[in-house]
Amino acid sequence: MPLLTRMLNAPLSIDVRRGAVAALGDLLADKRIATEGRVAIAVGRGQGDQIAEHVRPSLAACDVFQVDGGTVDAAVDLGTKLRGGSYEAVVGIGGGRTIDATKYAATLSGIPMVSVATNLSHDGICSPVASLVHDKGKGSFGVVMPLAMVVDLDYVHAAPPRLVRAGIGDVVSNFSAVDDWLLAAEECGERVDRMALTVARTAAEALLHQPGSIESDRFLTVLAEGLVLSGMAMSFAGDSRPASGGDHEILHAIDQLYPDAANHGELAGLGAAFCYHLRATHLGQGADRLAEILTCLGRHGLPRFPADIGLSVEQFADAVLLAPRTRPGRFTILEYLGLDKGATLKAVEEYVQAHGG
Repeated sequence: MPLLTRMLNAPLSIDVRRGAVAALGDLLADKRIATEGRVAIAVGRGQGDQIAEHVRPSLAACDVFQVDGGTVDAAVDLGTKLRGGSYEAVVGIGGGRTIDATKYAATLSGIPMVSVATNLSHDGICSPVASLVHDKGKGSFGVVMPLAMVVDLDYVHAAPPRLVRAGIGDVVSNFSAVDDWLLAAEECGERVDRMALTVARTAAEALLHQPGSIESDRFLTVLAEGLVLSGMAMSFAGDSRPASGGDHEILHAIDQLYPDAANHGELAGLGAAFCYHLRATHLGQGADRLAEILTCLGRHGLPRFPADIGLSVEQFADAVLLAPRTRPGRFTILEYLGLDKGATLKAVEEYVQAHGG
């Protein structure tokens, strides 16, 4: 009988705990990452410099580069430096922007990347996707998933609470992405990777009713592992499908129309809630899930309505109208309904009136 196997890309190491950074030197000594120990460190503003100095004595040869924001230009510039230095690996230390830029630079340079996250704002800490700013806005780019990742809870506790809470919205939005994927399979015959779907949904289920909040190590561990599982689900699927549906289309549209209205995870959670409102009112499905998501977002102080991010009902409706054009070829509840401007505005008004208290 033949043995059927499936090879899945997964990090060599995932270390989520207090004091995890102290073991970074030992991790980088792993010959599977760097045979001769020639490693570059890429840091962003904030805690990245502090961590770099903490681990530098344990590395035989390393150079530290400053990453100037999460832009394509910054990532390309870093990639040029990495290629010029003949490094065997690069460590990205910082928040989501720094890690995304480092992932892109590592991919350009053909070397492995180790992710050291100082906050938990979105699933980019361990995903095969980099979200970077370019001349025409912000885009998502396919990259190689980090070979290893470290989350030191001591540093996460010191990060701005808003950035840490944002990751909750990103994980919870997996529910919306998964249901959109299943809708695309039913309506368009799109192939669904059930393994990737299961991993993405499990991450969200684990977090949805998790007691406590970001002050708790237990909660932060579940959040960090949920973000890692989301990234791995995308790697298994070969694209962002299990963690990006109509929720992320709305996110990208708001980023285009109203830059800096809110961060990635905050917008993902809000987008997921609105998509479930559409499901509940037009398909007769998802009302229970909508209630769970709204409760979760409210418990953690995350945006639930357009006004929470400084947008009017009309502005949010404009973003929903634009949303399908941000991911051409992706089929979600937004494409399925195809609401016109008047119907979209009505849907947003009904959402706010029904759930705004």
